[in-house]
Amino acid sequence: MPDLNDPSLFFNRELSWLDFNERVLELAEDDSVPLLERVKFCAIYGSNLDEFFMVRVAGLWDQSDAGIDARGPDGLSPEEQIKAIRSRSLELDRRLHDCFAGVLEPLMESEGIRTSKLEWLSAGERSEVDRIFERQILPALTPLVIGLGRPFPYISNLSLSLAVLLRDPETSTRVMARIKVPTELLGRFIEVGQDDDRILVPLEEVIAGNLALLFPGVEVLDHGAFRVTRDADFTISDEADDLLEAVQNELRRRKFGEVVRLEISENMIDELKESLIEVLRLQDDEVFISAGLLGMADLWDVVKLPGYSKLRDEPWNPVTQPRLQGEDGGSIDMFAAIRQGDIMVHHPYDSFSSSVERFIAQAVSDPEVLAIKQTVYRTSDDSPMVGALIRASERGKQVVCMLELKARFDEQANIEWAKRLEKVGVHVVYGIPGLKTHIKALLVVRREGDRVRNYVHIGTGNYHSTTARLYTDLGIFTANEQIGADVSDLFNVLTGYARPAAYRQVLVSPDTMRPGILDQIKKTIQAHQDGQQAKISLKVNSLVDRTCIQALYEASQAGVEVEINARGICCLRPGVPGISDNIRVVSIVGRFLEHSRVYAFRRGDENTVLIGSADLMPRNLDSRVELVTPLLDETARDQTLDVLERCFADNQNAWVLDSTGTWSRLKAEGAEPRDVQTELRERHLALEATTAPQLAG
Repeated sequence: MPDLNDPSLFFNRELSWLDFNERVLELAEDDSVPLLERVKFCAIYGSNLDEFFMVRVAGLWDQSDAGIDARGPDGLSPEEQIKAIRSRSLELDRRLHDCFAGVLEPLMESEGIRTSKLEWLSAGERSEVDRIFERQILPALTPLVIGLGRPFPYISNLSLSLAVLLRDPETSTRVMARIKVPTELLGRFIEVGQDDDRILVPLEEVIAGNLALLFPGVEVLDHGAFRVTRDADFTISDEADDLLEAVQNELRRRKFGEVVRLEISENMIDELKESLIEVLRLQDDEVFISAGLLGMADLWDVVKLPGYSKLRDEPWNPVTQPRLQGEDGGSIDMFAAIRQGDIMVHHPYDSFSSSVERFIAQAVSDPEVLAIKQTVYRTSDDSPMVGALIRASERGKQVVCMLELKARFDEQANIEWAKRLEKVGVHVVYGIPGLKTHIKALLVVRREGDRVRNYVHIGTGNYHSTTARLYTDLGIFTANEQIGADVSDLFNVLTGYARPAAYRQVLVSPDTMRPGILDQIKKTIQAHQDGQQAKISLKVNSLVDRTCIQALYEASQAGVEVEINARGICCLRPGVPGISDNIRVVSIVGRFLEHSRVYAFRRGDENTVLIGSADLMPRNLDSRVELVTPLLDETARDQTLDVLERCFADNQNAWVLDSTGTWSRLKAEGAEPRDVQTELRERHLALEATTAPQLAG
């Protein structure tokens, strides 16, 4: 039998993630995508890569510096991964800048949006820029000379800077100065011109063109732009007496993390470049020479320009799920609707506000509701849901908010919410020591006659009204007694000191998730061996866990058909003869971010379908509290299986992975074009149109 621990059977996690970001880049290169949406994908590519270096690459450098040879299933050492990441990143960086500067900027100019260097401006335009500089920009600048007995200034994470080489004409002394480009205050681009002929000049260009005003009396020899990325990952000791204070302290330390990437504009002269590398004490693998605009995430400033509707996707307005539509567009009694049967919602096609937010709003106003318990991992700054928890507490209901303070890059927002919630008497809990709580669950306890009933929402995405319009996520409303009891027990584990003997229906990590998924795979293998039709269909963000991958290899070896839709990372190698030749892996990257997690197992006439918060990654299965629930309602199962079928049939926004690790974009090639996101928008509009007349009648 083949050795399923063979490193050649696994793709590297980090390089697979870079493949995902390449798929984002391919959408920026796709001329069938509206122009400003292509610019958006450039911005997404840049922000994705920033976070990747802050967290994943920083972790590899930590391992390397500590002499830890932490090899994954693929067998690559930290040093080997760092070198491979650098080479691949530089290759993709060239493509990104070729796309933006060579293709998108000329197209934008033809549509009246011109990004410009100072030397390309007319005399009148340059005069206007100079006035803006003197009145708005110059007062915000603080040039800092380096050397001459002065320490190297602190450079904040992801900040854009200019390095300037100066010469004193009297002493011939040469020194370097640094100017921080205040993009967070002034934006990345200075806009001149009219609405139908916008000219956008990068802020660093404007500053560089006026350096003489910043350094009067000395000679400005040269300048160049640079940007640093710092280690922004951190861990909190399980022994911290006050988790809130510990997270706040670590957030302050994050600002001073080690530099893991220095980006330098390619026109910077060697003298400045070498000085920067020396004062920052960097190795060659931490230095990246860029051929274009630094900080491509700032292109969001261009994407958000008002107007230009023809350069964007047509707006999508989520519809109200048919089961939740009241007469004449009014609201319904959600508790009564849920009692009639489970209700599946699929965002952003189904409205978040008329489903999830409506559910909690009714719970707040209903005098029979005794308690509301919710997990919060990420939420929006103006979240109406957290505000609803505050109102519920003020009305005397028992309110529990399991708020994960350690949600990466959302820590500060969650700290502020924790303080507000605690002030009004909400029971705020920060989770189990050593584990992040990633569950997406909402429990409402309602008095009905001489008993209480649990109403539950379990989802695949965060309780975040903004991302609910951008991410595809599934959610189930149910009053099933066993699932309600399971979620109630889980909240007791999170808030108290309990360990249930067993859950009735749901799978929970780190205890039962991996064993439960492996058991489903084994049952499916056995069904196939018993002569039943058998199939495994998975939809995840990432597939990394070695044990789960090996189980899927065993299913393939047994002859079970396996379909995997992995939006991001996939460490499984499909198409290997005798091992994974029955496994097909696709990835959908499109207008909406595919975010739902679905685990479907077909055994004869039986379909077991689970949804929830967990990906098949060691962190989700071993060091997070996660929950997936079975869909016990046949209609909900059928709806979810329909979504999976459409995903695997997509030939417009799908890439397929082969045994060499190459992702190839699928094309219709004579077949009917299939686009899952378009199909689902049309399907939901059609359902709304057919339901509304029935309600009106």
